[in-house]
Amino acid sequence: MDGIIPVWKEKGKTSHDYVMELRRICQTKKVGHTGTLDPEVEGVLPICINQATKIVPFLTDTKKTYLAEVTLGYSTETEDFTGEIVTKKSVNETISEQTINHALQNVVGNITQTVPLYSAVKVNGMKLYEYARNNIPVDRPSRQVLIESINFIPLSIKKETDLLRFSFEVTCSKGTYIRTLCVDIGASLGYPAHMSALVRTETGGFTQDQSVTLAEIKKKKEENNLNELIFPITYGVKHLASYQVDEKTATKVVNGQKLPRPTSVPSDQPFCIEYQDDLLAIYQKHPDNDYEIKPVRVFQ
Repeated sequence: MDGIIPVWKEKGKTSHDYVMELRRICQTKKVGHTGTLDPEVEGVLPICINQATKIVPFLTDTKKTYLAEVTLGYSTETEDFTGEIVTKKSVNETISEQTINHALQNVVGNITQTVPLYSAVKVNGMKLYEYARNNIPVDRPSRQVLIESINFIPLSIKKETDLLRFSFEVTCSKGTYIRTLCVDIGASLGYPAHMSALVRTETGGFTQDQSVTLAEIKKKKEENNLNELIFPITYGVKHLASYQVDEKTATKVVNGQKLPRPTSVPSDQPFCIEYQDDLLAIYQKHPDNDYEIKPVRVFQ
């Protein structure tokens, strides 16, 4: 059983919870997820099984699409609804869809984000949330991310006593902190803000419609039809370029040998090597020799 099951992660469970469940259901230790979702976030979570675990880094590195809700009126220490309130400012005005749209479009493209204090990013060997919990000052790193597109959800504005909420859909690069994006959008509108809800609707080419719940997976297992839910490994690397080889070269590939670099393959990205449409390996340019390629992952 080699392949990918796009799981619909529910609120209240961790990504690791699903890995443990799939290990038991599939009766294998070779199970890995492709991008952590916080316990209170739901959404698409592709789970790789057996040989497919070899492509986890390549699936994790793909763009993501989220549906997020921003609440204007107060900020929190965690930048989402789970944290303690830090700053308050009542929203006593009407903010139009046009104004919100303008604020959203201002973040499209390459932007710089400061990593949230409550995150697992390490600084000098210690995770940022450990600094926060121990009240130790720390300089948080910044990173460049890409906001490919962001769109206001029509009719999503909800006015409460001192608060205002609205939702947007965003497609972005790996490593984007949506809660930080919500905070920054709020600041551009003149208010402290936080992310009050988040759903991941697409990642690695897998969509919400393709995803299955844990209950559905268990039912298919009981019916001995679990294979019906499994996508082939090739689906998880369809975003990579591919290169077809002949039978003689295919033997070298499955043995993990270095090869002369073909002129038609990308110079800066990993790519798939296939023989008669069977995925044999993922290769990349040799780091020390521009005229060679070397294997990154070889499939049995």
